[in-house]
Amino acid sequence: MHRRFLSRSRFPASRRTSHVNILQITPGAGNMYCGNCFRDNALVATLRKDGHEVTMVPLYLPLMLDEENQSDGTPIFYNGVNVYLEQKSPFYRNAPNWVHRLVGSERLLHFASSRMGKTNAEDVGEITLSMLRGEDGHQSRELTQLIDWLKTQPTPDVICLSNSMLLGLARQLKEALGAPVVCLLQNEAPYIDNMAEGLRGSVWKLMAERAAEVECFIAPSEFYAALMRGKLNLADDRVRVIHNGISHAGYTAEPVAPNPPVIGFFARLCKDKGLDTLIDAFIKLKASNSIPQLRLKIGGGCRPMDEPFVERMRARLHAKALLGDVEFHPNLSREAKQDFLKSLSVLSVPAQFGESFGFYIIEAMAAGVPVVQPRCASFPELVEATSGGVCYKHDGPENLADAIEKMLHNPTKAKALGLKAREAVRNQFSIDRMAAEMAALFGTLTTKV
Repeated sequence: MHRRFLSRSRFPASRRTSHVNILQITPGAGNMYCGNCFRDNALVATLRKDGHEVTMVPLYLPLMLDEENQSDGTPIFYNGVNVYLEQKSPFYRNAPNWVHRLVGSERLLHFASSRMGKTNAEDVGEITLSMLRGEDGHQSRELTQLIDWLKTQPTPDVICLSNSMLLGLARQLKEALGAPVVCLLQNEAPYIDNMAEGLRGSVWKLMAERAAEVECFIAPSEFYAALMRGKLNLADDRVRVIHNGISHAGYTAEPVAPNPPVIGFFARLCKDKGLDTLIDAFIKLKASNSIPQLRLKIGGGCRPMDEPFVERMRARLHAKALLGDVEFHPNLSREAKQDFLKSLSVLSVPAQFGESFGFYIIEAMAAGVPVVQPRCASFPELVEATSGGVCYKHDGPENLADAIEKMLHNPTKAKALGLKAREAVRNQFSIDRMAAEMAALFGTLTTKV
């Protein structure tokens, strides 16, 4: 099924439109790397390059990006400080606008974003419910201000929400602007499923109700499309699959396998992404000494709340006298990330939480690096589509260590997998392809209005 999807566009040239006016709404993550922000920003840049008009509106906090910010010059709506205080205080919800402007000033917003780590799902269930209630939630003032500003901008042909946690905006945006709403899907399910049991059910119920306001949903993988159809009670034809894409600028150099070999990890430095599992697998490989001088390089986003976990991982390696064989590279720039990936023999991010896509897989493959991933979530789909690695049965670090060992013991095969993956990603997972498919889909929706 995956190969059949990738072999052709769902939107033939005869149905594509030459120009679409798009409103893209994307939550910012402040002082934290966010895959959704990277994806949306690259998508907007490419859509503009292709001749479409796009207004990109950030919500909550500033966008932290590794490329030019496509939302520059646009106000941040649903100011994160105001959203929080409106949730907690009836007095603040009814305070004059000048109070909101003062408390939610740009200086305070940037200060708040610098102090925040990644929000935990178990801590934000009530705010999530309020946001999903939209015009009936505690943050209704923010929605009114957003719509008032949008009415001063060019009228969009289509409104695109960055994820389904924003479904509370759909009804009023659709009515006020007279445009269909589409919604991207990306890792909402594991986030919501980590909420407290009572809140979790309420959130899914309200999301399913609000989903009726959306013309269609766009999933990054067949795996996640099927999952979210079930979660939101959606008919098959209301969820389309358009794989995420990346910019291939900076990935042009021919890959050169390092000697001695290097295992790599590149994702948020946390337990959810399986960093502890990879470290345990590395310890087992070093104990067997089947691959002399083997090294491990760990990169990715690391916020203050992640540091205690990282320190525990350092201590685990130190206890085995292996810390000198491991490098940590947190919070890299785009160029540094590409150099990091090019220095690897194999990449593995053994996440078990139900990853909807995994940009790190495609980025490693773009650098010519094969992957070893658990046989779960979207990983088999990506590996099958690219022939760029192997999937193993996840029963603990032993199976991961075995799979990596087999890969590294056959460097000729590993190099062939990396080169094949590099070509497949260039053809099938580029941001240009994603933008073309998105624009074609948007064009089909505007003809219905």
